[in-house]
Amino acid sequence: MSQPTAASAPAPVHPRISPRIAQIAESATLAVDSKAKELKAAGRPVIGFGAGEPDFPTPQYIVDAAIAACSDPANHRYTPAAGLPALREAIAAKTLRDSGYQVSPAQVLVTNGGKQAVYEAFATVVGEGDEVLLPAPYWTTYPECIRLAGGVPVEVFAGADQGYLVTVEQLEAARTERTKALLFCSPSNPTGAVYSREQTEAIGRWALEHGIWVITDEIYEHLTYDGVAATHVVEVVPELADTCVVLNGVAKTYAMTGWRVGWLIGPADVVKAATNLQSHLSSNVANVSQRAALAAVTGDLTAAAEMREAFDRRRRTIVAMLNEIEGVVCPTPQGAFYVYPSVEGILGKTIRGRTPTTSAELAALILEEAEVAVVPGEAFGPSGYLRLSYAMGDADIVEGVGRIQRLLAEAR
Repeated sequence: MSQPTAASAPAPVHPRISPRIAQIAESATLAVDSKAKELKAAGRPVIGFGAGEPDFPTPQYIVDAAIAACSDPANHRYTPAAGLPALREAIAAKTLRDSGYQVSPAQVLVTNGGKQAVYEAFATVVGEGDEVLLPAPYWTTYPECIRLAGGVPVEVFAGADQGYLVTVEQLEAARTERTKALLFCSPSNPTGAVYSREQTEAIGRWALEHGIWVITDEIYEHLTYDGVAATHVVEVVPELADTCVVLNGVAKTYAMTGWRVGWLIGPADVVKAATNLQSHLSSNVANVSQRAALAAVTGDLTAAAEMREAFDRRRRTIVAMLNEIEGVVCPTPQGAFYVYPSVEGILGKTIRGRTPTTSAELAALILEEAEVAVVPGEAFGPSGYLRLSYAMGDADIVEGVGRIQRLLAEAR
């Protein structure tokens, strides 16, 4: 019997989509926000608690800096991939001012928003099969970026009874010989939890002792309440500077989510490698946005203080209203602009003929029956929770949570 020739052999079957890309889940927070906007456009009076962005305009002095930058031909050209030298210098100065430790401009990489900084940090530090400890509840993008880097996210869960704060003992129990890094986020998205100075130092010293990298997201550093301050891990454990990558940006502090300017700070070799990646991925951040960010980080924090005052008022309103619902437990967040109530006491009860057993099912029921969009806990870790952003008008908070109150009051 003749053997098939090379010409007649069947062609290899390749998947249409790269397996690494195919495994990525859509951003749940953006999906909920998109669905809410779609329903509003269709004429339904939906109130959306899904978006993670301030509802304030960018301060005018920052906008004015961008307008002026548009007329300067220098901003019509490429800049170095790492960012405008003046902006990198300003970010280094801002870090000393706000975080209490010194870095050089060479340790700063300006990125297209905080998400690119997250992606590049993991892509640069994490190798194939490396484990990354991921305190949960976590921001929905972290595990996807870890997987894209070839790493393995290892969830370490702390529930409402712990104030959503993991302990050194929990981290140690999850550590293996393959543990390469720890993601640390304080103030937290999605919970608003803030680690104390003592807790931050303990975690930092544990990581240092075991040679574990710390990738710390400090994007909400200026949004804290009740006299609580965000603690910067490198400030309290300076020896971590050589194995720590700091992520930050202008989005939350200055209401600049749409301007897409973030940054990554780290050891010079890490920043150089991440800059090489960015040079192929996206080149430099848009120059007009960089000029706007320069005005932001060199200015004062008056606008941030005004936003914080409004967020604080809204925070107290939404926590009080959620805790009035039987079966709901909502810890009081000390940072960011989210609440993360436990709804485990509602699951398994019947509401308008339906019996949700997961927070995803409950969120769907709330959207359909109360026309309120919330993000289910499955987006951030275990089921049994909801995330609501209070970066919205006071009246919408009262109306939206009021609808949820009336709906869940029917649970039997």
